[in-house]
Formats: sequence, C-alpha cells, structure tokens
Amino acid sequence: MRSANNRDKLKEVFPSIQAFGRYIEELVTERRKRPGSDLISMLIQAHDSGDKLNAEELFSTIWSLIVAGHETTVNLIGNGLLALLENPDQLRLWRSDPALTPSGIEELLRYYSPVEIATSRWARVDFTWHGKHVSKGDLIFVGLAAANRDPEQFENPDRLDITRKKNKHIAFGNGIHFCLGAPLARLEGKTALSTLLRRSPNLRIDAASEELKWRPGILMRGLERFPVLF
Repeated sequence: MRSANNRDKLKEVFPSIQAFGRYIEELVTERRKRPGSDLISMLIQAHDSGDKLNAEELFSTIWSLIVAGHETTVNLIGNGLLALLENPDQLRLWRSDPALTPSGIEELLRYYSPVEIATSRWARVDFTWHGKHVSKGDLIFVGLAAANRDPEQFENPDRLDITRKKNKHIAFGNGIHFCLGAPLARLEGKTALSTLLRRSPNLRIDAASEELKWRPGILMRGLERFPVLF
C-alpha cells in the first residue's frame, strides 16, 4: 500500500516519528485490551468490527488527532503570546481594540508559524526547480514558515503587524491539503489569547530572550517551556 510505504520512509528520516509511531501502536494495544468511552476506543472498535477503518486509516486518524488536533493549536497560542510580549506596541494595540483580534490571529499564524513544513510530498516525475534536479520518488519539504516570511509576498515580513491587510499566509497549507481544523484553531486562538490578555493585564516574560529554547525538530515550532509572570 502506498501510504504504508510513505510511512516507512518517514520513519527512516525521522527517528522521533518512529518513536511516536510505537507510542500509538502501544496505545492501540492498550485501548483494545481495556476500551473506554474515549474517541480512540471507538475508532478501534470501528476497525475491529470491520465497519469503516482499516489498520492504516486507524493509525493515521489517531496520529492526526494527536498532532494536528492538539500540538498545532498549543503552538499557535504559545508562539502568539510570545510574539505579543516581544512587541509591546502590538500588545497594547490588541488590548485597546478587540476588533483587531481576527487580523491579529492571522498575523500571529504568519509571524511564528506553528507548523514549519508542510506534510511530506514525493515527486511523481523528474523535474528541475530553480536549477535543482528532483528525481521521481524524492522526498520534498515545503517550508511554510519560510514562505510566510517571503519579502516578495509580505511588506516588512519580519515585523509583527496585527493590522496587516495583505496577509495571504499559508500557515494552514493551501489547496486540497488546506487544514480542515483551521476554523477551530482560529477560534481556540482567539478565545485563549483574548481571555488571557484580558484577565492578566501585567503578563510578562520571566526569562531573557536567549534563555527561551525552541523544541528541536523541523516540523513543529514551539517552545520547550515558556515562563511568565502576572
């Protein structure tokens, strides 16, 4: 099966993905022995009854629920808060004009993209791109975070501007691979950040910039820890 082969390729490239895959397999085994009322148990039951999910679909669905449904939104909220605290003028503007919240969320998505690269692609044919030859079957990475700082697309791309009008970022991907959870992620980001900033007017970072460490890896962008005072 093509999807199974693709997963094997990913495991060869990313040891952390291989470890995460083992975690999901162990989780499935545990839930199969002791099912509960949780969503994963229901997905497993659907698989075992032959109703809807085959083994690959079960694995992929659980993977997506954990990574795409949780990690990305956590990074949006954490990265977004960091960006605002690093730019006090934009923080004051956000607090003074709640109507800027929607455009503010879009700018936070662009400025510190929660996902740094798109899901993996493999070339279907040989081709040349900007002088670089790509062979059929090559694994291709698309840098979403780099595209969101493209000076040909954004004016002053390294500046946080929650009033930005021209902001066609691709933090959620594009085309047929556009993130299905984008509306929910935006809603969660708006709710969490607006509530936090309203309830904690004296919120500030409790560390020097050089002490903040980003989690290793090239897929997700998020802090290892984010100490704050309020």
